[in-house]
Amino acid sequence: MKKPLVAPELLLVSQLLPQFQEQPGGLLPLLHAVQDALGFIPANAVPLIAEGMNLSRAEVHGVITYYHFFRSTPPGHHVVQVCRAEACRACGSEALWAQAQSLLGCGAHETSADGKFSLEPVYCLGLCASSPAMQIDDKMHVRMTEAKFSAVVAKLGSAA
Repeated sequence: MKKPLVAPELLLVSQLLPQFQEQPGGLLPLLHAVQDALGFIPANAVPLIAEGMNLSRAEVHGVITYYHFFRSTPPGHHVVQVCRAEACRACGSEALWAQAQSLLGCGAHETSADGKFSLEPVYCLGLCASSPAMQIDDKMHVRMTEAKFSAVVAKLGSAA
């Protein structure tokens, strides 16, 4: 009799679970660890997480969907986060947000059709004195203008 194949993401989750099972409030750190490792939290991992953390699938799903940080689909090759908090709004981030949606061809929490970019709103990157700010992948960009943003996207788009 053949042994059933285990999806690689489920193997990873089963390896991470023991680190968080006994930790009070361990669900959030576990979800962060899964997303850090995979880039998202796969739907097929929810039952395993629920069982391992002694929670219902609805509770785990509720946490994943409540926090905008968590993704249930793979992100694009580049993740663009535009600050939409007050200081950045006062310095022009709404124009950048509109440009990002138009230029990337996707809305909030979506990925472009070509899979190159995911667009995420964030509500403070801690760079208020250098507004408007955005983060693209792991790099911060301050005092962004529409021209600077277009240049960054063009460079990343051609490299991806």
